[in-house]
Amino acid sequence: MKKPFVIVIINMKRKISRKKELFSRHPVRRQDAYPGFQNKKEMRNSVMKTMVLDIGGTAIKSAVAENGVLSDIRETPTQASLGGEHVMALAKEIIASYKEHWDFARIGISTAGQVNPEKGSIIYANHNIPGYTGTPIRAIMEEAFHVPVYVENDVNAAAIGEAHFGAGRRERDFVCLTYGTGVGGAVFTDGKLYHGSSFSAGELGALIVHPEFRRPEEDMYSGCYEKYASTTALVARAMEYDPSITNGKLLFARIEEKEIQLIVDQWIQEIVYGLVSIIHLLNPSCIILGGGIMEQPYIPAQIEKQLMPAIMPSFRGLTIKKAELGNQAGMLGASILGDED
Repeated sequence: MKKPFVIVIINMKRKISRKKELFSRHPVRRQDAYPGFQNKKEMRNSVMKTMVLDIGGTAIKSAVAENGVLSDIRETPTQASLGGEHVMALAKEIIASYKEHWDFARIGISTAGQVNPEKGSIIYANHNIPGYTGTPIRAIMEEAFHVPVYVENDVNAAAIGEAHFGAGRRERDFVCLTYGTGVGGAVFTDGKLYHGSSFSAGELGALIVHPEFRRPEEDMYSGCYEKYASTTALVARAMEYDPSITNGKLLFARIEEKEIQLIVDQWIQEIVYGLVSIIHLLNPSCIILGGGIMEQPYIPAQIEKQLMPAIMPSFRGLTIKKAELGNQAGMLGASILGDED
């Protein structure tokens, strides 16, 4: 009687062992492991508030972000001329003022300057914020607030925002350009931001479009794209015609004037010169155009009209889109920095 009993036990062990083997090959997640969510990351993000800053040369924009929604949005003058130490002290004051009313689990920072996102530090910043180069933003903020801190270049952060919440939502390979004081760029390839070997990719404003005016020993940006395609360049052209036209708003109030329209069309041609090179180099499916000047309907329409005949037929399947998130793009991008961790 014992012998059959032993055989049965052995068979049961084999069955149990077989089930374990099958389970290890095809693990089944319990349906209630992350109730209402696809995975742990989605559940984490649904309950995680992020303190966000967008540090610019003129103002520091701030908010608390949750699920792609910004709350308690504020704007504080940067006083950038006082230097990097002042900017960091001001940023800490802003965050501390939020901490009185909000609980947040991390901090995301979008900032002017070239950024090493792995170290959370400034690789290089121009004279707009003196002494900002080398600033260890992550270390400073983690020491002060004891939460994880993520740091990214402002144009990259805006592109990340557009990729997840705006014009780039359905795009895998796109270039985002911002036209303002200068020209900033960010490149997405296969759905990911391309940083380059030293985290400085996307300096599209430094493309040489007029080599005849190149004088790098005097000005590193001489002959470069942003000298001709930025909003600053457009206003400078207009002021040569009429010194009273000191900003884009005054310019477009007179867009029906023949001379003004000619100035704008010549400036658009400069934008197109750079885009032709960018498109032929990177072959994106989409170009996203940002900056306040792009809110003028005339500009994107004319860019597309001039651009398509200027590129090879095999590249003409791309779309030209206007950025959707406005001045909140950087904060929204900063709100999801670190989500890939």
